[in-house]
Amino acid sequence: MDRYISSELIASFLFGVGMFSSVGVTAGVLFDLITKVTEEGLSILIAIQVLCLKIPEFISYSLPISILLATLLTYGRLSSDSEIVALRSCGISVYRLATPAIILSLIISLLTFAFNEVIVPNANYNATQLLKDAIEIQTPLLDERDIFYPEYELTPEEIKDQPNKLKRLFYAKNFNGVALGDLTVLSLSNHQLNQIIVAKIAKWNEKEQVWNLEKGKIIKISENEGYENINDFEKTEIVLPKEPFELASQSRDPYEMNITQSLRYLKLLRFSQDEKKILMFKVRMQQKISFPFICLVFGIIGTGLGIKPQNAGKATSFGLSIAIIFCYYLSSFIIGGFGIAGVLSPILAAWIPNFLGIGIGVILLRKDEG
Repeated sequence: MDRYISSELIASFLFGVGMFSSVGVTAGVLFDLITKVTEEGLSILIAIQVLCLKIPEFISYSLPISILLATLLTYGRLSSDSEIVALRSCGISVYRLATPAIILSLIISLLTFAFNEVIVPNANYNATQLLKDAIEIQTPLLDERDIFYPEYELTPEEIKDQPNKLKRLFYAKNFNGVALGDLTVLSLSNHQLNQIIVAKIAKWNEKEQVWNLEKGKIIKISENEGYENINDFEKTEIVLPKEPFELASQSRDPYEMNITQSLRYLKLLRFSQDEKKILMFKVRMQQKISFPFICLVFGIIGTGLGIKPQNAGKATSFGLSIAIIFCYYLSSFIIGGFGIAGVLSPILAAWIPNFLGIGIGVILLRKDEG
């Protein structure tokens, strides 16, 4: 029985992976790349490379949907052909019938987790960089993006009530992957401004562990807030923290990082004390971790719905899959919003939809058993 049900599930699952991946790649990437090739002069070779690099992401997205479709199709067919009734008459419980689907769903969840850790982040990041570099070669513009980094002088642990003091404030108008453009650094002492550094170009020198600044000036501010000294320079080296460069160069979407990279980047964000950005990143990171286990959620729900007596065909199963997916992602979006707003912790915001889905699936199976 297990071999029979598993073979039906795997066949439907592979069909779903192929179908949903193809639709996702076509709608999500292919049309956009065709536009870039025809209107922006993107090389066809680079477009093909980007397309191949984006395929793993859409395979990852298709796995949970395919599990849902596979369970609905397989158990729906068994139910419509009265095979479920025959098996139940032999004393086999609904939970035993659902075991192959649950085990397959758990295996796919673990495979999806590994796939999202090892393959998808690097593929997504390489696709982004390849497309970005190709477009920049044809239109050599800096990546217009404000970079803001406050450096704080941490308060000793024994003085818990005293807030951290702002030590430096970094602002750069843009970053091109190598250098910060139009950098301004404000240095403070005892909440008073004592130095301003302005540079047209700022590069981090990894070997010397200093900043190489070009075309700028260093302005000393006296205690009465007057200019004490102004030094213009064409090129100079200055010792400043590396974090602003790391923050700019490592800025990725959570879906372009594995867990180790995400934790490293989160540690870097904490230096800036941008609580809103930190909270949003925590929620996105937890959602990324919880995503693979949607396979288990959809497997249980699909099995619970499929086992019910019905005469559903493939079209009905497909439509039901879309409806379930829409409801799940809508609830995930809303609950995730509560997490970003600080109403829920990042872990709860990411995992509550999974817990609710498993609860609904278990209720459906209990009704089928009753």
